Order: sequence, then structure tokens, then C-alpha cells
Amino acid sequence: MQFLEVRSVRYATFEVDTPVGPLRRVGVVTGGGHLLDLNQGYAHVLADRVDRARARVLADAVVPPDLIALLAGGPVSEAAIAETLEALGPVAADPAAQSLLGGRLVYSADEVRLLSPLPRPASLRDCSAFEQHVKTATRDNVPPEWYEMPVYYKGNPESVVGTGTDIVVPPGVDRLDYELEYAVVIGRSGSDIAEEDAAGHIAGYTVFNDVSERRAQFKEIRAGLGPTKGKDTDGTNVLGPYLVTPDEWDPDKPHAMIARVAGEEWSRGSTDTIHYSVAQIVSHMSRRETLHVGDVIGTGTVGGGCGLELRRYPQPGDLVELEVEGLGVLGNRWVAQDGA
Repeated sequence: MQFLEVRSVRYATFEVDTPVGPLRRVGVVTGGGHLLDLNQGYAHVLADRVDRARARVLADAVVPPDLIALLAGGPVSEAAIAETLEALGPVAADPAAQSLLGGRLVYSADEVRLLSPLPRPASLRDCSAFEQHVKTATRDNVPPEWYEMPVYYKGNPESVVGTGTDIVVPPGVDRLDYELEYAVVIGRSGSDIAEEDAAGHIAGYTVFNDVSERRAQFKEIRAGLGPTKGKDTDGTNVLGPYLVTPDEWDPDKPHAMIARVAGEEWSRGSTDTIHYSVAQIVSHMSRRETLHVGDVIGTGTVGGGCGLELRRYPQPGDLVELEVEGLGVLGNRWVAQDGA
């Protein structure tokens, strides 16, 4: 019984509580919505063949509980994941399933805390590749250079959080905005990547909320540099809930993009309105610059996909939900900092 093909999965990074504190794991989402622990699963598979202590060592090396390290394992790790998913198909629906080495193989969704799929990306870049967003944000003053290349900035990978994390609104800030985006995750390193080869370097896609403090952002831009504090303070780059592999999600097809604030739909767009393709973006970014496994590339805000374009902003207490069809929903609550 084959559970899932390795190239068509939803990876998740999650935390479980243990007697010695939270433990971070990497899993895949099963058909029933549970999470199968890949590292434990592969060790369980190996325990039928080799000494159990050796099985643990091999599993940690080949299927580590860190998604960037797992992606870096390339074909060796992919083969191990495929073997694990096929072998554990019959038990994947049972949250009580135990490993031969002790410990859990499967968790129900309400037992864990989802983190960003990549809690600390290798790097973070963000484009502005949707023409309508640029037109609306600039009041139709789109620079001609924008049509020459997919422009982007580099963000702070240490600022990344996941779904469910509160977004803190500092004292005096009244324009803390969401941005409805999706992001590309690099799965194979390379430089000077041709457009036709870009797909082979992509591990998958995830929803991205590029939380932006607008007053700071535009002050920095007027000063001739940035964005910095307008984009990259702690906890203001949200990724998740999953990393969806390319066989399951094609960015060139139309997928609805929706933002809801306090339950009300504020934004709606489609992935196929992008001006630059993912292949063009990856190729341009890799020009004379190596892209590494675990690099995250935001494609930019869809037209109408932020409060700046709508001239209104989420307020403390509001739950902001960003949904990209096929990738899932990011949900984060705006919460006033003490003293705000």
C-alpha cells in the first residue's frame, strides 16, 4: 500500500510537549489530517533490519528532524521518505501508533503546535511581482524599471514565525499591515539557473504574510534605502502552515488568494495574475548569486492584497487569515503590546 508519493506531500514543522520541554519535529500531513513524524517513521522502518541503536543514528543522518537539512539530503533522503510513507501507510491513520524504538509515529493536529515549515530559513527575499499591487500602491506611478526585471529586497530570516503566533502591535503604530502572498522554497542549490531549469531547484510553496509597518516603511524609502524596520522586526514574517511540494501545487495555474480580517473578507485575487513567473524570478535571483537549500523567496502581494491598497488596516484583537487555495490558511492575531 503506497501512502503518498514523496514529491506530492505537505511537509510540516511542529512542536510537541515532552517532560523535558518542547520538541521540534518534521512530518507530513496524512490523508486524515494527522502528522506522521518522518524521522521516527524511518527509524521504525530500519529497526526491522539493523540494530535499534544503529537505526536511530541512520535515521537522524538520512531523515533529520529539520526541514532544511532534510531537503539538503536530496535523492538519498527522498528515497528514505518514499520508503517510510509506503511502509507506514496502514498505520498513518492511527494517532496512537508507536515506534519500535519507543515514542509516537503519528500525532493528531490538536496535539501539536505548527511552526513555520522553515523556522529559520537560509535566507529571505521578497519580490513585488504583481502589477496591480504596484499600480494601486503607487497610484499608477509604476517605475519603467519595474517592467525590466523582478525587483526584490532581502529580509531578516530570524524574524520568521508560523501560523497561530500573535503579531505584536507596538505602541503608537496604527498601520501594521498584512500582505497576501505565497513563497517559493529552494530545494537544490544553484547559480545562473536558466528559466527552463528553475523547476528542478524548487522544493515547494507556502503561504507568506509579509507583515509591514507602513509609516516606518515609507519613511525609510523616502530616505533612499530600506525597507528595514518597516518589514523585519521580530515576528513579522509569517510562513506556513505547510510546505507543499510542486507535484501537488502548480503556481502557473489559477489559485484563489483570500484575506479575511476578523472574519470579513478584505482581499481576493488569483495567483495567475502575477506579472513575472516563478521561473523568471528564480532565474533572475540566481544570476551571479548562488541560491541555497532553504532559501525562501516571496513572490509579492497580489493585487488588492493588503490594507495599504484598501486604505484600512487590521486593529489589535483582529484575527488575520490569509488563504491560498491548495496551500492552506495562515492565521495570526494582531495583539497590542503592553503600553500600546
